[in-house]
Amino acid sequence: MASTAEKVTVTASPEDLNPDEPRRDVFIDQHQISRYAGVDASNSFKIVTEFVPGSYMVHDQLHVRGGHQVTWAIDGVPIPNTNIASNVGPQFNPKDVSYLQAETGSYAAEYGDRIYGVFNVAPKNGFERDKQAELIASYGSYNGTDDWLSFGDHTEKFAYYASISGNSTEWGLEPPTTENLHNQAMGGGGFTSLLYNPTTRDQLRFDAGVHLDYFEVPNDPEMQVAGVNDRQREQDIAVVGTWVRTINPNLLFVLSPFYHFNRGVYDGGIGSASFAADNRGSNYEGGQATVSWINKRNNVRAGVYAFAQQDNSFFSLVSTERVQPTGNLEALFVEDQFKAASWLTLSGGLRFTHFSGQITENSPDPRIGTAIQIPRLHWVLRAAYSYYYQAPPLDTASGSLIGNSGCDGCAFLPLYGERDIQEEYGIAIPIRGWTFNETYFHTSARNLFDHDVLANSNIFLPLTIQGAVISGLETTLRSPLLLHHYHAHLVYSNQKAEGVGGVTGGLTNFLPPPDGLFYLDHDQRNTLSAGVEGDLPWRSFGSLAINYGSGFLNGNGPSHLPSYYTLDLSLGKNFGESFTVRFVGTNITSQRYLLDTSNTFGGTHYADPRMLAVQVRYRFHY
Repeated sequence: MASTAEKVTVTASPEDLNPDEPRRDVFIDQHQISRYAGVDASNSFKIVTEFVPGSYMVHDQLHVRGGHQVTWAIDGVPIPNTNIASNVGPQFNPKDVSYLQAETGSYAAEYGDRIYGVFNVAPKNGFERDKQAELIASYGSYNGTDDWLSFGDHTEKFAYYASISGNSTEWGLEPPTTENLHNQAMGGGGFTSLLYNPTTRDQLRFDAGVHLDYFEVPNDPEMQVAGVNDRQREQDIAVVGTWVRTINPNLLFVLSPFYHFNRGVYDGGIGSASFAADNRGSNYEGGQATVSWINKRNNVRAGVYAFAQQDNSFFSLVSTERVQPTGNLEALFVEDQFKAASWLTLSGGLRFTHFSGQITENSPDPRIGTAIQIPRLHWVLRAAYSYYYQAPPLDTASGSLIGNSGCDGCAFLPLYGERDIQEEYGIAIPIRGWTFNETYFHTSARNLFDHDVLANSNIFLPLTIQGAVISGLETTLRSPLLLHHYHAHLVYSNQKAEGVGGVTGGLTNFLPPPDGLFYLDHDQRNTLSAGVEGDLPWRSFGSLAINYGSGFLNGNGPSHLPSYYTLDLSLGKNFGESFTVRFVGTNITSQRYLLDTSNTFGGTHYADPRMLAVQVRYRFHY
């Protein structure tokens, strides 16, 4: 576990080799975000997929370690969200991120409700600026624009940072054919970060962001002729306030109230096969309070995390239905990291969660781990064994919609929480400034969360299946500064994601489940991303990245689609201290390949073609 200050503010220097942690962290800083092609794009998840092993985009959804549900946090405070596969846009603009701390397993007890990935955002702040503004404007393929303006300043005790952004394109989501039909997208947002240090022992922080997105759901030629006009609209608002009180050098108290609003609206327009609509809004109010205590051998952390949730959902599929469920979640956690010897650290924790909604559940989840640093070699061996509970969504369609779902003999079963057991083993090896990490994980899930289509529409309802077994071997490699100018990285995952049993919650036809294990629709055996970036002559810079996948499941399997690769390139030049021009190209060889045959947002999906853009960056004082 990092020091108390690091855990709270996420502002300590990132380390690839931590001798005290039973987990592997991946840090992505602003330098990498601004250098690699497409990583800083407003509607991109490349900030994750470029650097985190086992992560990929398929059917317009981010997947990590074989699952959908991930936690996004601001300065260590998790933002609650119990919905599944109802949003395709990102929650944060990468341009507002100072750096991102990514964890994919062996979590401390403070995290618990969405466990396939925890992404902790350290936002930019005014202490990094002195009455400085920054403007980024870009234009590229398919009339794509991605513009962003930010301001920041500070005094001795107070700092502010604020930004606004907007983007548009004629190629938004992954289309069902190689033709680009009915695929416009646009969005915008704003973010602010305020910090105030009234005394040497107190800090007050306020972070708030809003993100709006609009997507046309792509058509195939037949749908285009029929005039199908399906659309997806999304809104997200997150507000977090934090009071940090340093009681003494060894004792810290942190209180963080928060509010989160998330909306996903699907409209089946004129000409659609079914006049379907799904309008869901979710409100979350809650907070987190933690106490941290450190001495020479112990690093103890305890706290409470709680929120209340209210949903307002409107479904329409020939008939209509409105539901307004409410629920709440409370979690207590305690953990200790004990330094048994200079080379041995033992970790243990317990998280107890109470959830109340359509059903009521309680889950005590113990977690243990160890980190061993081999003397002289400085290799670090890691191991962890953890239990997790993921609360279910509050609502799904029911009642009158069953008769119009196209499913004879079907019913909606209550959704219960997903329960996971994960074991993880790893080794970190420093080699002449390089850091090599190898990690094996095995996750057993009960009531695995997934989603399925409602009749012939693009409405996707959450469901659970009896279980899943997900395992994999992950590799990360990071270089030191090479030839005084360059940095390189590689992430690789060999993974298998399999389900077992039938539907246990959500819409089901009660048919017997398949015998034995079956591949999940987002199963891909091998995933690799590697890149190099650095400074070039004449005040220029560049990056080159390659991404490879062995192919996702073909239909219901067991065969998989062919393998694929893409190349991304970025070249830029600084003109003085204020002006930068950058050329950005993703999939520069324009590899067109079938990505998957899932039924999410239009069915079959083809990968994006070559995308080229010119980005202009201007920094000025005011």
